[in-house]
Amino acid sequence: MDITVLIWVALFGLLFLGVPIFVALGASTVLVLFLSPTPMSIIPLDLFKVAEMFPLLAVPAFILAGSLMEKGDVAAQIVEFCELLVGRVRGGLGIVTILGCMFFAAIIGSGPGTVAAMGSLMIPSMMRRGYSVDYAAGVCSTGGTLGILIPPSNPMILYGVIANVSITSLFVAGIIPGIVVGTVLCLTAYGVARKKGFGGSDKKVSLKDIGRCFVRNFFSLFTPVLILGGIYSGIFTPVEASCVAVFYALFLGIFVNKALNWPNFVDAMRITILSVATMMIVVGVSMLFGHFLTLYKVPHKLTTMLLSLTNDGTIVLYLIVLFLFFVGMFMDSLATIVILAPILLPVTNSFGIDPLFFGILWVMANEIALLSPPLGPNLFIAMNLTGISLERAVKAILPFTVALIVTIFFFVAFGENLVLWLPRLLAK
Repeated sequence: MDITVLIWVALFGLLFLGVPIFVALGASTVLVLFLSPTPMSIIPLDLFKVAEMFPLLAVPAFILAGSLMEKGDVAAQIVEFCELLVGRVRGGLGIVTILGCMFFAAIIGSGPGTVAAMGSLMIPSMMRRGYSVDYAAGVCSTGGTLGILIPPSNPMILYGVIANVSITSLFVAGIIPGIVVGTVLCLTAYGVARKKGFGGSDKKVSLKDIGRCFVRNFFSLFTPVLILGGIYSGIFTPVEASCVAVFYALFLGIFVNKALNWPNFVDAMRITILSVATMMIVVGVSMLFGHFLTLYKVPHKLTTMLLSLTNDGTIVLYLIVLFLFFVGMFMDSLATIVILAPILLPVTNSFGIDPLFFGILWVMANEIALLSPPLGPNLFIAMNLTGISLERAVKAILPFTVALIVTIFFFVAFGENLVLWLPRLLAK
C-alpha cells in the first residue's frame, strides 16, 4: 500500500473508532514514519515548533478575556443595549441575540463561547416572552457562528500563522463579511418570527432611554472599539491586543461592573486552561502531520488532479468549500485549518486565489461546521441550554443554515473584491 494512502486509512480508521483527534493524528503519523525512511527525529522538532509561533499567544489571551467578560456581566450589558435598539421589532429578541453575538464576537473570538454566553442570557428571556424553545436554540446556535468570523477570531489567527498572512489584514478582511452574515441572520430571524407569529417587545423606548443605557454600559460597549481600534490603527499588535483585552476585562469585572469575584476568576481560568491545552496539543501533532504530507508531495498531487478536472479557480473554490463542509462534520475548526492548510494553500495559490480571500472563505465554511452534527459544537451547546432533541435542533437551524450557505456561495462567486476592499484601502 502506498504510504500516503496508509496515513489516510490509519487516520480515518482511528477517528471512526472514536479515538480523540490529537491521538489519531499523532498515532497515524508515527505509524507511517516507522515504515518510511524519514528520521523519527522530526517528531520532537515539529512538536516544539508550536512554541515558536508567537502570534498563537493571542489565542489563550483572547479566550481568557472572553471568559472574564462573560463572568463580569459584559455580555448582559451588551444585550441590554441591543434590546433597547431593536426589541420592539417582530422577532426582536432573536435579532437582539444575533446583534449581541456580533458584539461579543468582537471580544471573544470563539463560536462555542459566544453561544454559551449569549444563550445563557437570551434563551430564558425568549422563552419568558413567548418565543418557542426551538426558535431560541436556532437563533443562539447560528448567531454564535459569528464568533469566528467577526474579528478577533481564533481560526483567523491560526490560519494567519500557517499561511504566513498578516493577522491584522485577516481581521480587517473579516469585517464586511461579518456584517453581511450578521445582517442575513437578522433578516432570517425576522422572517422566521413573522412566519411563526412571534411579536416584539411592548415596552416603549425613547431616545433618552437609549442614551441612558449607552452611558450606563459605555465601558462594556467600548470593548470592541478598544481591541479592534487598537489593532487597526497600529497602536498594538493582535498579541498585544489580546493582553490589553485581559486587563480591560479585569478592570470591567472588578471595578466597573463589580461582578467578577474570586470563584468566577478561578472558573474563567479553568475554562481557558482546558480550551488552550486542547487546542495546542492538536496544533502540535497537526504540524507533524502536515510536515509528512508536504514531504510526500500530497499538495502537488492534489493540484495536479484538480488541474486535470478544471482550470477555473471559482469552481475549485466551490469544491474546496463543499469539502470543508463535509470535513467540518467530523473535525474541529482549528484542526481542519492546521491539517488541511498546508495541503490546500498550494492548490489555491496555483490557481491565483488570494490567500487572504481564501482564509475568509475558510472561516465562513467553518461556520457551517459549527452547526453540523455529529460534531457541531454550537448546536450541542444550544441543545444543552434548551434541553431539546437533536432532531428538533437541526430543524430549528435549517433556515439559518440555508441562509449561511447561500451567503458563502455568493462570496465564493462575487465576494473577492468585497472582502479585500478594506485591507487594500488601509494598505494605501
